[in-house]
Amino acid sequence: MVVMIGLLAIGIMGCGKSESTSASPKQTTFQKAKKDKRVVVGFANEKPYAYATSDGKLTGESVEVARVILKRLGIKEMDGVLTEFGSLIPGLKADRFDMITAGMFITPERANEVDFANPDYSIGEAIAVKKGNPYHIKSYEDIKNNSEVKVGVIAGTAEANYVKESGVNASQITVISDNPSALSALQSGRVDVITMTGPALRSLLDTAKSNNVEKVKDFKQPVINGKSVKGYGATVFRKQDDDFREAFNKELEKMKKDGELLKILKKYGFTENELPGDVTTEQLIK
Repeated sequence: MVVMIGLLAIGIMGCGKSESTSASPKQTTFQKAKKDKRVVVGFANEKPYAYATSDGKLTGESVEVARVILKRLGIKEMDGVLTEFGSLIPGLKADRFDMITAGMFITPERANEVDFANPDYSIGEAIAVKKGNPYHIKSYEDIKNNSEVKVGVIAGTAEANYVKESGVNASQITVISDNPSALSALQSGRVDVITMTGPALRSLLDTAKSNNVEKVKDFKQPVINGKSVKGYGATVFRKQDDDFREAFNKELEKMKKDGELLKILKKYGFTENELPGDVTTEQLIK
């Protein structure tokens, strides 16, 4: 009986270990992914960055950039784990997936917890309101100056911080789980304005084809602490996965030079003006 109990305990420990995507102590995540020719990515179902189509295919700007790079690295298969945006970094650190492909903005705060590849796009902010813009909102400042206005922000996003740092009162801010829910909140009147990146909002409105909401075309980009908040998005890795991130960056640089990156960006509604240029993550987190 003692022997049987011992064998059972070993079996349970083995099963528990197999649930993690992390590599064994003798191999890195990158080495394991190359060996298995497979990687697991976290995403938040946010168009145009990363989302699942109606037939279950994982796609989006961030996904397709990563897919090209991974194939060049010999990693042919990409499996996705759908997670709320605010849970992506905790999920990565808990080994639920090997990397994040969600178009996540590079910030110093996030860089304290995870490592970013170099950016694959740059973008500004945008807002949507009810048709006719009844509160005449053209900036975060306008939201701050009218206590009646309620703004919807997606949990864990850069916009949630930008709105707070622009001085908008906490009582005016409604935190929402994802983009479709934000649009529903605007349509139902639960909030008066929603904010997200330009491509994300454009994709959301194009898909919804709603007649009672509109994007504010002359939105004034926010300036926080005297600096423009133009965002740069990138693929995200665990702190210990330097070899994976460095190999990824080398292939990303090749994609910039051969035009493959712009080709993918255009497919998802970006323009040449939204290429990241020569900006590196190291420069962005200083």
